[in-house]
Amino acid sequence: MRDRLTSVNKRRAFTDPKLGFRENSIHLGVTKLSMGIFSFSVHSRLFKATWALAVAVAVWIAAPAMANAYDNPDLLPREPTAIIDLAKSLSTGQEESLNSQLEQLEAETGWKLRVLTQYDRTPGRAVKDFWGLDDHSIMLVADPRGGNLLNFSVGDAVYDLLPRTFWIELQTRYGNQFFVRENGEDNSILQALGSIETCLRQDGCQVVPGLPQEQWILTLITSVVGGVVCGFAAHPRKEGQVVAWQWILIFSPLWGILFVAFGIGPVVTRTSDALPLVRNVAGFLIGLLVAYLTPAFGGSSTSET
Repeated sequence: MRDRLTSVNKRRAFTDPKLGFRENSIHLGVTKLSMGIFSFSVHSRLFKATWALAVAVAVWIAAPAMANAYDNPDLLPREPTAIIDLAKSLSTGQEESLNSQLEQLEAETGWKLRVLTQYDRTPGRAVKDFWGLDDHSIMLVADPRGGNLLNFSVGDAVYDLLPRTFWIELQTRYGNQFFVRENGEDNSILQALGSIETCLRQDGCQVVPGLPQEQWILTLITSVVGGVVCGFAAHPRKEGQVVAWQWILIFSPLWGILFVAFGIGPVVTRTSDALPLVRNVAGFLIGLLVAYLTPAFGGSSTSET
């Protein structure tokens, strides 16, 4: 009798939903979930291992080609020259004229200036031995594949005359995509070389000589804004007061930086032409007068109404 009850309880445990079915289903779900996680982990590890192996094989296969690309003396010319134009960025006449100009610069100043243009081929480090580059050497590399056309390899002695900020400004002015699109790769290279030669002959520059129109417009805007700030500060705040000199002095760091540092400084350091300077001063005065007189106009119109 006891054995029969035991067997009945066992069967109920597997058939009665109130006793065993829910518990068994939970165990079954946990088992399936753990098996799924384990399977995902195995597949993920297998995928990562396969990907790492593929990358390693690709790098191993491409290593000889990369090594040849970065050191390929076969692309060097057989005759001595200051220009290697693999990308054909310069015309034959431009290359001949520029070659003689760079040789004359080296003979007169001792600074060695070289030009390398490349696209899908490059001699790489082989140019260093070909040209004998040293601390007094500058190499301009023109490569249109990047975001900026121009790059520079500069010797340590050059930084005494042309600081690092000079090279950053030179690259952004003549190597940006907008300048190259409007003027061409040849003019980008020639104008950059012209700025370098000018600064080397005058014993150094802190900034790139010349004032582009875009940069002058920016200095004009900052001059006008500085005048507006000064004009609002000068507006009288008391009866009988003509100019609020105290507020002009309080706001002088703001309008002084806008006008002097950003409006006048870039002009006088980059060009000796007086016309941009006169225009910026006039813009400052106009902005000052407009801001100074605007509250008076507002007050008179309000009183009339």
